[in-house]
Amino acid sequence: MENFVVSARKYRPASFKSLVGQQSIVNTLKNAIKNNHLAHAFLFCGPRGVGKTTCARIFAKEINEYNSSEEIDDYSFNIFELDAASNNSVEDIRNLTEKVRIPPQRGKYKVYIIDEVHMLSNQAFNAFLKTLEEPPAHAKFILATTEKHKIIPTILSRCQIFDFKRIQIIDIVNHLAYVAKSEGIKAEQEALNMIAQKADGALRDALSIFDQIISFSGNELTYKDVIQNLNILDYEYYFRITDALCNTNISMALNELNEILNYGYDGHQFINGLGSHFRNLLVSKDAETLSLLEVGDKVKDRYLEQSKKWDQKDLLHSLEYCNKVDINYKLSKNKRLLVEITLMQICRLREDNTTEEKKTLVVKQKQLNEAKTASTKETQEKKVVTSKKALPNVDEKESEEVKIDLPKISKKAIKIVNFKDNIQKKTISINPNSITEKQDDENNNSVTKEEKRNEQDFSQEDLNEKWENFANKIENVRKHNLLSVLRDKKAILKENFNVCITLDNKVQEQVIKDEKSKLLGYLKTQLENDSITLTVDVIHLKEEKMKAYTAEDKFKKMVKKNSKLLSLKNKFDLEIDY
Repeated sequence: MENFVVSARKYRPASFKSLVGQQSIVNTLKNAIKNNHLAHAFLFCGPRGVGKTTCARIFAKEINEYNSSEEIDDYSFNIFELDAASNNSVEDIRNLTEKVRIPPQRGKYKVYIIDEVHMLSNQAFNAFLKTLEEPPAHAKFILATTEKHKIIPTILSRCQIFDFKRIQIIDIVNHLAYVAKSEGIKAEQEALNMIAQKADGALRDALSIFDQIISFSGNELTYKDVIQNLNILDYEYYFRITDALCNTNISMALNELNEILNYGYDGHQFINGLGSHFRNLLVSKDAETLSLLEVGDKVKDRYLEQSKKWDQKDLLHSLEYCNKVDINYKLSKNKRLLVEITLMQICRLREDNTTEEKKTLVVKQKQLNEAKTASTKETQEKKVVTSKKALPNVDEKESEEVKIDLPKISKKAIKIVNFKDNIQKKTISINPNSITEKQDDENNNSVTKEEKRNEQDFSQEDLNEKWENFANKIENVRKHNLLSVLRDKKAILKENFNVCITLDNKVQEQVIKDEKSKLLGYLKTQLENDSITLTVDVIHLKEEKMKAYTAEDKFKKMVKKNSKLLSLKNKFDLEIDY
């Protein structure tokens, strides 16, 4: 029985051509080798499983093959790998610097690959600085790390830095399809897509998941096997719940949630998946963002179909609800209720929007009906005008009789619409008396408007009575500051119905200003006069005469009477006796 080799090792890239998802870095390194512009130190940084160490090994092999005169297949004796996690002391770095001095037996370069270089101690970094800056011509250093921020700046300044990016889902899916084909495994596209999403941009993780599921399913890899093994919620659940929310069917949404929780899925996992589903629907609304939808073709079509049922505004609000649950989930004591309330809120959101849509439809229908009735009236009026023109030698009185006898004709004057130069729209009335009638109506309206304005005359005694009544009314409300001002100060009636009140200070003025509108409204209604105005005068009290208590106050008082005392004090540098 042969020993099993995991796919991550078996299908590890052996050349730049087979390296997955890092094309820009590959092109840079290949051009550097071709033009002989090789730096003495490189730093490969990026997340796990994206090919940092693999690229370092390929690079070490390529620089020796390109510069060697002999064809040698194995250059492993020129490549030295050091794990900085276990060799992170100053003594380990000292041993490394001593070995660097020895030139290679074959080939041109000795390549030192230091993995997880951020694990070195500060003392080890400082011991490594001089060698890293000025190594022998035959030595090349490749440092690999997942945490670039932990490396000291003096090391970073001595290296060429290459940032490895997360591998795209499409690239991972294509590589998994190649591995499956090489192993004779029949794999569904959706299954490979789900593995790629779960790997989160790491090809090594994707190959590990692939091996795990193959051990379960055998030579046939299906979508159901993947979601069952990885404990992932199926797309179908989210599509059904989203349809229930769209149709404002709360009971169906809650039943679907209950089924999901009974299968052992966590509510936090569900709400995050629902947020991702709403995000995918929002992305599907616009053709420009459709490329951000990283799913299979069949699922993409379903997203496009369901996104047509949702408005962009509703999707944004739904995403906000899911985000709030994600933040508050750990703090909540009743986590299931928190998720259920969120589903109900989204249903309510959709219900409010459907009612608004119905209202707008009703308004549009009314507008269409009004437009139809207006058009029918215009056609009837045109028929009346044409019938009158057809009658020859008819007097005005006879024309009025003809107009009355015609069916469905209003008693108002008939108007003909003429378009002059296709710009201005004017109406011409056949009945000349209609103009005078309009002018009379306008005059009558202006008279009635003036009559409606109340200007009832009143006396000082009437004002005092209503003033006292307002004070009694304020007393029931317990506004003591206003009550004291109203009782203490008298209102005086002046010309043009101007009510004047004189106050002592700004505090009283502010109290009256706060209630000025209510006071004026009360006086206008009770005295039946809309022309009443209220003016407030404030008399500032004169400052009391300054009394001299201390020696300094006495001196200031003396200086006011004779200013020469101050110059005398300053000239002789005198002090006031306190």
